[in-house]
Amino acid sequence: MKFGPVPLAQAQGAILAHSVGVPGGRLRKGRVLEAADLEALGRASLSSVVVARLEPGDVAENAAAARLAEALIPDPVAAHVTLSAAFTGRVNVLASGPGVALLDAARIQAVNAVHPMITIATVHAYQQMQTRGMLATLKIISYAVPGGALKAACDAAQGALRLAPPTRRSVALIISEIPGGPGAKGQEAIAGRLAALDADLSELIMVPHEAPALADAIQQTQSEVVLILTGSATSDPEDVAPAALRLAGGEVERFGMPVDPGNLLFIGDHQSRPVIGLPGCARSPALNGADWVLSRVLCGIPVRDSDIAGMGVGGLLKEIPSRPQPRRGRATHTHVV
Repeated sequence: MKFGPVPLAQAQGAILAHSVGVPGGRLRKGRVLEAADLEALGRASLSSVVVARLEPGDVAENAAAARLAEALIPDPVAAHVTLSAAFTGRVNVLASGPGVALLDAARIQAVNAVHPMITIATVHAYQQMQTRGMLATLKIISYAVPGGALKAACDAAQGALRLAPPTRRSVALIISEIPGGPGAKGQEAIAGRLAALDADLSELIMVPHEAPALADAIQQTQSEVVLILTGSATSDPEDVAPAALRLAGGEVERFGMPVDPGNLLFIGDHQSRPVIGLPGCARSPALNGADWVLSRVLCGIPVRDSDIAGMGVGGLLKEIPSRPQPRRGRATHTHVV
């Protein structure tokens, strides 16, 4: 593509590079100049104009963006997304419903390495999405790009992005109680999380904070996913809630996660159903580590020990103003060696 100023007499059919004011209005950038436009520019006392001209093999911005979007998402229905029409070299990828973003970071990075004028920007992998939320935007920065570079980008992009929709709809919440404890506090926040992913709080069970009572409750539930919220914080893999899951015949996959708030989460399995031990911060609607795990589980994405271990980078979430022991503050005592 050629870019730069040309005399008005040579500008017909070229792309206007910058918006220009003319008598009675304004010619917007990206416009393909016609004879009437050149007359208007002449009336504005201009003798030249900055334009872009396509060279043989170049692909115009909108056509290039549409081709890249088709390569990235060959079947939007199967990928649970919709694509906007290409406009000013841009195509937006929108979620067709709630879910979790799945992407191949290596492929997307390969696309962005082909040519600086060919770009894809996405949300983070596994980010929870709502209907019409934007998963990605594809932008051809210049007015055209070389066809060879576009082909290489399209080859690299093949099927690198999709949305995983919810697949589990029924959830049981077991709350253990202690004298003077929070009781059912947090039920509303948890129900809101589920509703955002088209899931229902189908069972609510209140039991004493004892392993046998919790184990019985786990065995009685019929829902696809089991959540446990304890009246007293779970502080060890052998504490009441993890012990109850094992007593019920289930397994604990992992206790503890490198996300703050959310450290005291555990995840396991009971009769092929995911069981999540929620940290106390799940009683608040604020984002915490449990959200990252719950959204994946409800969308049918396995969450293993290694997956949770990998959440630490970016796992320092927003500070809680009411935190009894803030992460930042003055030391309360000094240890002298």
